Amino acid sequence: MSRTIIATDRAPKPPPLYSQAVACAGLVFVSGTFPADPATGAIINGDIGAQTAQCLRNISAILEAAGTSLAKAVSATVILAEEDDFAGMNAEWAKWFPTDPPARQGAKLPVRIPGMLISIAMIAQA
Repeated sequence: MSRTIIATDRAPKPPPLYSQAVACAGLVFVSGTFPADPATGAIINGDIGAQTAQCLRNISAILEAAGTSLAKAVSATVILAEEDDFAGMNAEWAKWFPTDPPARQGAKLPVRIPGMLISIAMIAQA
């Protein structure tokens, strides 16, 4: 089974140890994506809503580079720095997925990155 590495300048570059996404078996697997400005790579300033939106903009750009979209998302993993940000993340999430949202799971960030409140990974149909 072949796989295709997905990369776009419209989303932040990941660390050198992993790809932005990999397409394989009719799915696109998007790596954990952080709330960074694609042009600078810097984590944006803002609350959990703003950072959730930036993660989803970045994921959207990656999925578009793979020839798909958020509308075809089937699963997401949301990792928060603080449990108290869950309600704010959910409020922003509902704007992006008002109906038929993907399956989702959550966790707490295992490491502290200054200014980063959230990371989101996603799987979508290719």
